[in-house]
Amino acid sequence: MVKKLSLVATSLLAAFITGACTADTNIQAKPAVSQGTAKKLVKPNVLFIAVDDLRVQYGPYDFDKAITPNIDRLVNQGVAFTQAYSNVPVCGASRASMLTGVRPTINRFVAFESADKVAPWAPSIAKVFSDNGYTTYSLGKIFNNLTDHANDWSEFPWRPEGAKNEDSTSGNKKQASLLSRHDYVTSDGLAMAEKGIKNHPAFEKADVVDDVYKNGKIAKRAISDLKRLKKAGKPFFLAVGLKKPHLPFNAPSKYWDLYDESTIELTKTPLKAKNSPSQSDHNWNELRNYGHDGAMPKKGKMPDEMARKLIHGYHAATSYSDALIGNILTELESLGLEENTIVVLWGDHGWSLGEHTHWAKHSSYDVTNHIPLIIKVPGMTNGEFAKGLVESVDIFPTLTQLAGLPAPSSLQGDSLVPMLKNPQATVNDAVFPRWKNADSIRTQNYMYTEWRNKKNNKVIARMLFDHRVDPRETINVAEDFKYAQVVVDLHNQLVAHIAQIEK
Repeated sequence: MVKKLSLVATSLLAAFITGACTADTNIQAKPAVSQGTAKKLVKPNVLFIAVDDLRVQYGPYDFDKAITPNIDRLVNQGVAFTQAYSNVPVCGASRASMLTGVRPTINRFVAFESADKVAPWAPSIAKVFSDNGYTTYSLGKIFNNLTDHANDWSEFPWRPEGAKNEDSTSGNKKQASLLSRHDYVTSDGLAMAEKGIKNHPAFEKADVVDDVYKNGKIAKRAISDLKRLKKAGKPFFLAVGLKKPHLPFNAPSKYWDLYDESTIELTKTPLKAKNSPSQSDHNWNELRNYGHDGAMPKKGKMPDEMARKLIHGYHAATSYSDALIGNILTELESLGLEENTIVVLWGDHGWSLGEHTHWAKHSSYDVTNHIPLIIKVPGMTNGEFAKGLVESVDIFPTLTQLAGLPAPSSLQGDSLVPMLKNPQATVNDAVFPRWKNADSIRTQNYMYTEWRNKKNNKVIARMLFDHRVDPRETINVAEDFKYAQVVVDLHNQLVAHIAQIEK
C-alpha cells in the first residue's frame, strides 16, 4: 500500500510540490480549533475548486490514498466532511445537479444533459452570485458542457482548448491539435492517439513542467485571474475545474516518481460482493475504451501488472492536481485575499480502482459515490472532521447562506452552515445517490439500493450493506431475514424521497 509520507518527508514534499508552501503543509501538526461563528465577512469571495474523478483522500476512509500534502493542508484549515456523497456518479449529471442545487431523478440529470435544457427553471449558482454583485468566472471543467448556463458567468467560461494557441507547445500543428484534443505530449502518447480513440493511452509520464498539460494551464489561468480579481476589488466567485485524475492519467514525471510501483498494493476487495445482483455490475467501458495500443483488456479481469500501473497513474495524477491546488491557495494567501475568501474543494464523484471487479465510476457502490468535500470559512471551525451525512446538492444553499444571498426556491439541498459552526452537528439523516434505474439511500449504518423496471416501476433487485460490520461492502444482506425490517424501513424512506423530488 502507498503510505502517507513521514513527518519530515511530508514537509519536504509539500515545499517541493508547490514551490511556495512552507512547513504549514505538515499534515501531522493539527492547528488549534476555533469554535463559534465566522468573522463578519464583507461580501466574502468564493474560491470553488472542483476536481474531476477524485476519490476521498483524507480522514478515516479505509482505502489506499495518494500523496496530497496540499489537500491535507486545507483539511487543517477548514472542515473536512468524511461522509460526503455525490448525487449521481457521472461527471455531467453530478455537476449539473450540484451547480443548480436540483436532485437527479430517473428522467433528470441522468448522464451528460445540459442543466439549462433539463431544468431551465432552476437558476445556477453562477447566476445567483452574478445577480448579487459578484464577478463570476468559470475556468476549466465546471459544467460538463461548456455552453451550459454560459451566460450566467461574468465572462464566457474558459477552457485551455478554447483558445487557438493555448495548447500549442511546438510548431507542429498536428501534434498541437492532438494535444489540444487529447492532452498527450510524449512521442509514444501522440503516436497511439494518432491511431484512433480505441488505442489512446490510459496514462502518460512526461518530463515536462506543470503547465504543459491542460491541468497546469487551468491552474496557471486561475492564478492570473486571482491577480485580476484582486486588482478589480469586487467580490468574486471563482470556479476552478481541475481535470485530473480523470482519464487519461497524464502527469509530469515528478509526480509519478513520488511512488514506487512495486510497492503499490491492489484493492483488498477485488471480488464481486457476495449475493450482489447482476444489475450492480458494469463493464467499465470508460477505461476499456482507452485501448493503450492493445494493452487494455477488452473484457474480463484487469491483469495485475496493468492494475498497478493504473493505480500508480491515478495517484500520480492526483498528486499533480494536489500540487496545483497548493499553487492556487498560496497565490490566494500572497494576494491578501485569504481572510475574506471561502474555499471549497469538491470532487464530482468517486472512482473504482478494482473494487468489486470494477474500474471507473458508474456504479451504486460506496466507492463511486463517496466524495471529498472540504469547506474553509475564515474565522469558523478549522482542522475538524465532520462525520454527518452530506451530499452535493447541499453546497449551493451553504454558499448562499455564507454570502448572505437569497436562496432560490428551486434548491433541494440543505445548508451545511450548522456543521461548519459545529462539526458534531448533523443536517441530514440520509443522503440519496442514484445511477440510471438505481436509487440508493445512505444512512450512517447502511447503504441500500433498489433497481426498478422503468416501464412499470417495480423493484427488480435490491442491495444492502451494513457499514457497521462491512464498510467495504462485501456481502449483500438484502435477502437476509435478520435485515428484513431494515429493508422495509429503507424502502419506505426511499419511496417517500423519490415522490417528493419528482413532484
